[in-house]
Amino acid sequence: MSRYWSDIVRRLTPYVPGEQPIAARPVKLNTNENPYPPSPRVLDAIRRELGDIGESLRRYPDPTSLKLRETVAAHHGIRPEQVFAGNGSDEVLALTFQALLKHDKPLLFPDITYSFYPTYARLFEIDYRTVALDDSFAINVDDYAAPNGGVLFPNPNAPTGRPLPLADIERVVAKNTDSVVVIDEAYVDFGAESAIKLIDRYPNLLVIQTVSKSRSLAGMRVGFAFGNRELIDALNRVKDSFNSYPLDRLAQVAAIAAYEDDAWSRDNCAKVIAGRERLAAGLTALGFEVVPSAANLLFARHEGYDAATLLLRLREREIFVRHFNAPRIAQHLRISVGTDAECDILLDALRDIFNAYVG
Repeated sequence: MSRYWSDIVRRLTPYVPGEQPIAARPVKLNTNENPYPPSPRVLDAIRRELGDIGESLRRYPDPTSLKLRETVAAHHGIRPEQVFAGNGSDEVLALTFQALLKHDKPLLFPDITYSFYPTYARLFEIDYRTVALDDSFAINVDDYAAPNGGVLFPNPNAPTGRPLPLADIERVVAKNTDSVVVIDEAYVDFGAESAIKLIDRYPNLLVIQTVSKSRSLAGMRVGFAFGNRELIDALNRVKDSFNSYPLDRLAQVAAIAAYEDDAWSRDNCAKVIAGRERLAAGLTALGFEVVPSAANLLFARHEGYDAATLLLRLREREIFVRHFNAPRIAQHLRISVGTDAECDILLDALRDIFNAYVG
């Protein structure tokens, strides 16, 4: 450790992102990217913004992302002042932790969930308590009625992919009127129901989304928060104390174009959903236990084979999946839904690996 580090840096355990392989043609099923490209309108919008000589790039972008927020607000049937735009949903989450979740009582989130949550809590010195999922990896909403300084969970949850019905989410929000309830909807477009429709009724509800998954724009880094204007104002106060220009010009026009071609994104999501069910059936046929998923991922384990060993055997074949060496889930693999061809390569490789075990 460097003698120049601050005390908080010494105590941090940073988030570890999924591997970005350097193989020539990897089967990359480890970071939950959409396997299908974004709308052609996105590329057209970027070309128009660049022009012939990229003149616009010498000027700062709109710090409020107004046109983007207007576009997204119209898509959801809400007002632009109910929308916050940031540099990916991870940045939106970071600002949310600082603006809305740092209180005397502990923040509550699941014990098995997005591993950035405890990282942010430690970074911003926020007291937190994890709430155990049940044996089927489902969230029990009644467990979130305890005193708290905020409630946070994804819907669908990650890395499990299990969704909650909107009625259950509303119960959590209604039972916690003295604190903010944050629903992280990174995967909502693959089979869950968004809580955005509840924000006019509950001033303590904040919903976070991203263009990374359903709109195939993980490389552009655009995320949103939706909520009561008071919550959005809090996020803007922190943003403008840290980085007034979080979204560049190309990211803004790309995201606008993606929302304007909603049919393209919905078609991509439909293909991912069909691929997910096809992959789940293939894994089940191989003896895997697969957690029911409404995301673009599957969470699965095999009683006969060690998950960490499977990860390595697949990696030798340039097939990348995700493994978390953590309590309760050390024998599970998280597998992103790829194209049908990529999923077939994975299933064929697993058959070969299993045959080699038997042999």
